[in-house]
Amino acid sequence: MLERIKQMLAEVQTLQAATPEEVEALRIKYLSKKGELAALMNDFRSVAPDLKREVGQRINELKAVTTERINALKSAASAQETTADDVDLTRTPYPVALGTRHPLTIVKNEIVDIFSRMGFTLAEGPEVEDDWHVYSSMNFADDHPARDMQDTFFVEAHPDIILRSHTSSVQARVMERTQPPIRVICPGRVYRNEAVSARAHCFFHQVEGLYIDKQVSFRDLKQVLLLFAQEMFGPETQIRLRPSYFPFTEPSAEMDVSCTICGGKGCSMCKGSGWLEILGCGMVDPAVLEANGIDSTIYSGYAFGMGIERIANLKYQVKDLRLFSENDVRFLEEFRAAN
Repeated sequence: MLERIKQMLAEVQTLQAATPEEVEALRIKYLSKKGELAALMNDFRSVAPDLKREVGQRINELKAVTTERINALKSAASAQETTADDVDLTRTPYPVALGTRHPLTIVKNEIVDIFSRMGFTLAEGPEVEDDWHVYSSMNFADDHPARDMQDTFFVEAHPDIILRSHTSSVQARVMERTQPPIRVICPGRVYRNEAVSARAHCFFHQVEGLYIDKQVSFRDLKQVLLLFAQEMFGPETQIRLRPSYFPFTEPSAEMDVSCTICGGKGCSMCKGSGWLEILGCGMVDPAVLEANGIDSTIYSGYAFGMGIERIANLKYQVKDLRLFSENDVRFLEEFRAAN
């Protein structure tokens, strides 16, 4: 029987098959229930006891070699079976190029990451909002210009329903359902009724931050914004705060950073001033706290807001806002390395 196994092993090692059908025929011949290996196992019962161990090992070796050989023939036959008629000429050619993150997404994620490391949590809200959360809760007067059609998109059937013009509405929703301490960062898309140009768009993206607790000061705000600017634009970045006005903060300020191109020496990017405006900020007006159910005699806070497109413009020197929304693949591929 050992000689028979030896002959079959030599035979299996030389097996050939050109088609899947031929491979299947070989499988049936050797590995099926009525095949050659099954016959050997039946004859194994009559082997002398002193030879059973050796014969059993040889049969197991033969089975393993046979299975491996037939599987190899099957793979080779399947690969050869594909012909020109089977190729889908409409299919995208390989390699398929991988997509990239949008530059605004890259910048938004970086901003959120910086403030997250300072203890701010992410908060989001609806883009279709009501007048209360967008304006009234933020201390906008009834006759404020922002409520006019020239600035705000109104839903025609519901004059009280609008597309949010800033993400401060998210802050209002957080304040009305949460008691201090509050420390949130609110990114999102906003809408304003403006003519589309290289410097303005009817929709853009903002990130706003809010911190409310006991004994919060303007010094706290300045330190947080300085740390953000240095994390975003580099450790040598300087900031300056200029007095301004916003309905929801008092005092209010606009923040500039030293020009990222010339380092504050003066260039065409900063129009020779050495400074670039990036955001508005201030201490939360007590009227806003009271309107949203927070006791202004106990708590104070600061808020800030910036346009993501503005930060992306400075970071990547993109001079036309429209490029961010036109989905030109050539433009987007320039940010592959920034992912």
